[in-house]
Amino acid sequence: MLPLRSAKWRLGPSSQEVLMCSRCLLQSRSQLPAATRSFWSSSQRRMGVAANQGNSVFNKTYFSANRLYDATGLRGGFISSFISTASDPSSSPKSPTRPSHAPNETVGSSETTSANATAADESHTELPHRRRKRLKALAEQENGAAEPVIPLDASAQLSKLSSSLPQTSIRRKLAAFLALTKPRLSFLIVLTTTSAYGMYPISSLLALDPSIAPLPTLSTSTLTFIYLTAGTFLSCCSANTINMMFEPKYDALMSRTRNRPLVRGLVSTRGALLFAIGTAVAGLGLLYIGTNPTVTALSAANIFLYGFVYTPLKRISVINTWIGAIVGGIPPLMGWVAAAGQTATTGHDTWRDMLLSEDSIGGWLLAGILFAWQFPHFNALSHLIRDEYKAAGYRMLCWVNPAMNARVALRYSVLMFPISIGLWWVGIVGQGFLVGSTIANGWLVREAYRFWQHQGAQGSARGLFWASIWQLPILLVGGLVTKKGLWDGLWRKIFGYPEEDEDDYLYYVDGEGEEEAEVSQRETVGTSTKQSPLLTTT
Repeated sequence: MLPLRSAKWRLGPSSQEVLMCSRCLLQSRSQLPAATRSFWSSSQRRMGVAANQGNSVFNKTYFSANRLYDATGLRGGFISSFISTASDPSSSPKSPTRPSHAPNETVGSSETTSANATAADESHTELPHRRRKRLKALAEQENGAAEPVIPLDASAQLSKLSSSLPQTSIRRKLAAFLALTKPRLSFLIVLTTTSAYGMYPISSLLALDPSIAPLPTLSTSTLTFIYLTAGTFLSCCSANTINMMFEPKYDALMSRTRNRPLVRGLVSTRGALLFAIGTAVAGLGLLYIGTNPTVTALSAANIFLYGFVYTPLKRISVINTWIGAIVGGIPPLMGWVAAAGQTATTGHDTWRDMLLSEDSIGGWLLAGILFAWQFPHFNALSHLIRDEYKAAGYRMLCWVNPAMNARVALRYSVLMFPISIGLWWVGIVGQGFLVGSTIANGWLVREAYRFWQHQGAQGSARGLFWASIWQLPILLVGGLVTKKGLWDGLWRKIFGYPEEDEDDYLYYVDGEGEEEAEVSQRETVGTSTKQSPLLTTT
C-alpha cells in the first residue's frame, strides 16, 4: 500500500508531526473516532473510491490528475489540506498509538507545519498555469538561469571558442585575434560606409548613355569598392583592439565584456599592440591607394577619436556618448567621399570640394543619420546593464542622469524624420524612401517614447534596443533600393530608349549649361559664314 506522506496529525503543543501510512489511516471503523469515520465514508462516496473487503483501494492517477495526491508528500495532499484548514488544533482527534509497522516518523517545527499548510491552501486556490509560471520563475531564480539581458557579444563567443581549442592550434589564435576586432560592430561600420558609397548620385552622363551604364548600381568601379571595404574593416579592427587594450581590468567587472580575449589571457598585450599597429597600417594603406587621401585622413581620425579620446573619456564624463556618436557618423562620410573622388574632374578633387561643397550635402545627411541613431541604440543598451556600468566606473547617462538618458534617446529619434526627408529633398533617393523611412522612424520614435514614459521599465528599454537594431538596416537598404536614377536604366532596357537630339547631347557632353547653349545658338544664327566652335571641336 502506497503511504500517504501528506497525511499529518499533530501530537500536541510540541508541534510534532507523525506521517501515517494509508494502512494505519484506513484501519477498521472501530478504531477510528466516529467523526473521522463519517467524514471518510462520505469522502469516499464523493470521490468515487471503491471499497475492497473493508480496505479502500486508492487510484493514484485519479488523485494526481486532480491535485489531491502529490508524491512529494508536502503539497496538494487531500488529507493534509483537510487537517491544515482546521480552525482549532485542539479539536483534532488525539493521536492514535503508533503501530509497530509505521514506516516513517518526522519531527518538525511549528513554522514548517504552518508553511506546509499555507502551501497546501495555495495549491488548491491557484490556477494551474499560474502555478507552473510561479514554479518556473522560482527555479530560474534559484538556479541563476534567467534570460540574458542582451544577446551575447560576438567577441565573447569567439573567446569561448578559442579557449576550448588546443593551445597549439592555429584556429585558437585566429579566433582570439578575430575576437579583438568586435566582428559585429566592424561589420555594421562597413555596411554604413558601403551604403553611403552606393547612394552617391549616378553621373548624369552614365544615366543618359545606355551603352555606358544601362543598369547603374554603384557610382564607380568595383575595384574602388573592394579597396574601401577592406580598408575600412582593417581600420575598425585597429580601433577596436586599441579600445580593448585600455580596458581589460574594467572589462573584467562586466558580464558583457568579461570574456574578451585580453581579459581571459588568450592574447598578450604585446600581441594586441602589434595587431593594432599592423591592421592600422594595412587599412590606411589600402584606403590611400584605392580611394583618395581625404578618405584616408577621415579613417585615421576615426581610429584616434575612438581609441584615444572616446575610450579614456568613458571614465571621466558623460560627453563620451557624443564623441562616440561622432565616431559612428564618420564612416558614411568616408563612403561618400570615396565615390566623389572617383567621379571628380581634374583640379576639383581637393578635400574642401569633397567635404564642403554643395555636392557633399548627401554625405553629411547620411553621417547625421548615424550620429542620431547612436543615442536611442546605446542609451537603451546601457540602461539594461546600468548597474554594471556603475560598478565598473564608466560614467554613462543611464545611471548618472536616467531622466536625461531617456530624453536624449527620444530627442534624437525624432531627429531621424527631418534627416530622412532631407535625403529626398536634395535628390539622393526617390519618393519610395519617404514611405519606408517614415514607417521605420515611426517605430523607433514610438519605442523611444515608451522608453521615456516608463523610464526604461516594463520592457521599454529592450523594445527600443531591438527597434534600433532593425531601423538602421531598413534605412540604409531602403536608400540603396530607392536611389534616384537607379531604375531609369531598367525601364529604358525594358521599354526601349527614346531618341534624343544630337545637338543637345553634344552640348551636354561638352558640359555647356542651358544659358551657354542658347548664347551659342544665337551666335550661330547671327554668323552665317562661320561654324559654331562647339560643333567644330566635336
